[in-house]
Amino acid sequence: MDVERKHPRDSMLGEEKIGRLLVKLSIPSMVGMIVHALYNFVDAIFIGRGVGVDAIGGLAVAFPFQILIMSMAGAIGVGASSVVSRNLGAGNRERAYQSAGNAIMMSFFLGIGITVLGLVFLDQLLRLFGATDVLIGFSRDYLSIILLGSVLGVTGMTTNNIVRAEGQALIAMVTMLVGTLLNLILDPIFIFVLKLGIKGAAYATVISQCASAAFLLGYFISGRSSLELQLHHLKLKADIVKEMLTVGFPSFVRQAGGSMMMVVINNTLGAYGGDIYISLMGVINRFFMLIFMVIFGIVQGLQPIVGYNYGAGKFDRVRAVLRLSVLSSTMICLVAFSVLMIFPGELVSIFNEDRELISIGVVSVRLVILAIPLVGFQIIASSFFQALGKARPALILGMSRQFFFLLPAVIILPVFFGVNGVWISFPVADLLAVILTIFWYIKEIQAMKPQGIISDQVYRSNNT
Repeated sequence: MDVERKHPRDSMLGEEKIGRLLVKLSIPSMVGMIVHALYNFVDAIFIGRGVGVDAIGGLAVAFPFQILIMSMAGAIGVGASSVVSRNLGAGNRERAYQSAGNAIMMSFFLGIGITVLGLVFLDQLLRLFGATDVLIGFSRDYLSIILLGSVLGVTGMTTNNIVRAEGQALIAMVTMLVGTLLNLILDPIFIFVLKLGIKGAAYATVISQCASAAFLLGYFISGRSSLELQLHHLKLKADIVKEMLTVGFPSFVRQAGGSMMMVVINNTLGAYGGDIYISLMGVINRFFMLIFMVIFGIVQGLQPIVGYNYGAGKFDRVRAVLRLSVLSSTMICLVAFSVLMIFPGELVSIFNEDRELISIGVVSVRLVILAIPLVGFQIIASSFFQALGKARPALILGMSRQFFFLLPAVIILPVFFGVNGVWISFPVADLLAVILTIFWYIKEIQAMKPQGIISDQVYRSNNT
């Protein structure tokens, strides 16, 4: 293996005290992710109060498509993050540069494909996603504009992961802050002042994506990045593309599975409850995003630490950061569980004061969150396998909640419990996914022994 000089940030990932290092990398990511989640949260409030309850339903129908876009970008971004951080840990900086450059080019082409195909088949997709005659107009107005910004959106998300992989969590946070704060400023102007309705929210999103992409481009051009990218690094290489997609595929499955589940849930809610229940699902999704984005902030701090130290054979550091991450994510979930369980009606009323929405929201929210305290561990554990580059367990754990457990539950339970069966499906799936994850996680942790630097041959065998 071609071992090159170490960059100062390499020493930070491999030598700094774990607690301080996780805080340093996670807090900026958490702040950025929270701000991003708050954007989606506040965006739905603006739409709910400025346009109406049906507009929230239209947003709920469009949401799975947005998640699908994010899942494809995430597959490239998470895969690139794992490959870049592990190669930095192993001292192979040139391959890290090539991986980053390849990820950027893949994102650019993906964004173009999403825009073209999305606009051509928009109405068919919206009907598939559960749009009713009442909701489809709102969904179409919103998504037709969002699709125009897909190239910048996808490339920005991927590049953000690359920035985190080199240990620059603060830059990644500022990037998200720039776009999100601009979005929050433009939303009320476009919706309330210019009277653009749900289209105004979409225009605000696209403009904010342009701002974030411009900020990231400036970061790389300025030379502040430790990844010294040149034009030849953008040329796609089959082995690098394959490795990134293999590692990132579990992330795609988990998020795309979430998108597919929203489609099934929207259609099931429409059949058993009606438009008001689809609108409520849009509200509940905002609560979930706010909780999970905080945990994903921990994940994004965790992954470069795990990837680097696993590549360097420092397994004691890997286990230490995992323990701290699981504890932190569990505490966050417990706080969220308590707030949602005590104040469900008050929280739903923030989006719209429709009495029916609030009434059905109280019971529904409490049912959905029953197993939330366990979810933090499941997210951390499945992300751990991705950081190791172990695609098989990451894929299975990523699929378990959505495909193995939630999908059959959503199909079966409403037959017996009506619309409440949809809400009960969430804690059932969460509990079963956690049980499966525990067995695989313990096995992997026990297999890791703090033996010092591993050989290149062992390193490669661990990632096949």
